[in-house]
Amino acid sequence: MNLGVRARAMGLACGRLPTGARNGIGDVPGVGVGHRTLIEGNVRTGVTAVLPHGRNVYREKPVAAAHVLNGFGKSIGLVQVEELGTLETPLLLTNTLSVGTCATALVRHAVAGNPDIGRETATVNPVVLECNDGWLSDIQALAVTEDDARLAIESASPDFAVGAVGAGCGMSTFGFKGGIGTASRRLNLDGTDFHLGVLVLSNFGRSGDLRLPDGRLVAPGGGRGRATAEKGSVIVVAATDIPLSDRQLKRVVRRSGVGLARLGAFWGHGSGDIAVGFTTANLVHHDGTAALATQGVLNENRIDLLFEAMADATQEAVLDALVAADPMTGRDGHSRPSLRDALNHDPSPKA
Repeated sequence: MNLGVRARAMGLACGRLPTGARNGIGDVPGVGVGHRTLIEGNVRTGVTAVLPHGRNVYREKPVAAAHVLNGFGKSIGLVQVEELGTLETPLLLTNTLSVGTCATALVRHAVAGNPDIGRETATVNPVVLECNDGWLSDIQALAVTEDDARLAIESASPDFAVGAVGAGCGMSTFGFKGGIGTASRRLNLDGTDFHLGVLVLSNFGRSGDLRLPDGRLVAPGGGRGRATAEKGSVIVVAATDIPLSDRQLKRVVRRSGVGLARLGAFWGHGSGDIAVGFTTANLVHHDGTAALATQGVLNENRIDLLFEAMADATQEAVLDALVAADPMTGRDGHSRPSLRDALNHDPSPKA
């Protein structure tokens, strides 16, 4: 699925659980990811789309949940996800000032497939999440268009690129070039294999704080200085084919914070750190008429396995973004180096 080097190729595996075949969110059947990357002049930005399944999401709403670790962010749609526990559009990831454009694109996408929206039936809740790529990109250019969002949705596939692509094009992480990363874990429950997959938009962490799974601290240029504030953002998207209630999903995605903390993050004042998760195993049918609906739930005596998978996959997905991203120079000559290059040239000792 990958168009570049991945974390495991650099020896950066996390945890003990096995991965899915792709080691990505696309291991969850039906889930697809698409990108639209914009590089021109001082612009380094884009859109990434996550589709829960290949059918009409408005009509077949996946059970979903969100958890805010630190709310310095400008996402849209999370209030209704919290209240109703479902998604009814694909998820779009982009830069901070393009949230409104992407939300409009999602509304148009939903209306095209459901002409009754806002007339014979309810309106639609677009969900867009963001990070600020303003260090490397001219965020004031408002370069992302509705067409870019549409093309990201239309290109969605279980096999997709990671690194400085899509919404991750201009992102930074722990002073290195950040971006899009993914990982998955294969979980066996009562003899049946399931998957939990994670995708991150990684744009957080203070330079010098990055800790690798073997304990090494790594900083750009080999230094250990921590002169900058802990700010930025990270968006964590989790998908699973395990039947869960929205309450259980919220408990699972909350464990993304464990993976972020292992890397060296403490969710600073200026950081927008948000996790959203959904299950393809429980769908709420928009046109259902039965008074009672049946859904599966996990026996919570088994939920620790998902907690572990969520923590490990989040940690590895961030490392995946860092390893895959090439160094980049952007707006006004600002630049970010590659973690891959640092690891190839600077075998830092354990701290």
